[in-house]
Amino acid sequence: MRSTILRLVRDESGQDLIEYALLTTVVGIAGALSIDLISTAINNAYGVWDTGINNLWVPNDPAGGGS
Repeated sequence: MRSTILRLVRDESGQDLIEYALLTTVVGIAGALSIDLISTAINNAYGVWDTGINNLWVPNDPAGGGS
């Protein structure tokens, strides 16, 4: 029994899989926590672009006064 436990403690064959799982978890949590900041920044940028585009538009004269 003791040799089995020692062999399990010394075995490192699944170490890389556990490291990748931990790394994926950290990246996932960081992404979930930062999604609000990212979406706010994107909405602000789009709002600025939209306002700039709308300010460029000049409507036609409704009276159609030819020059």
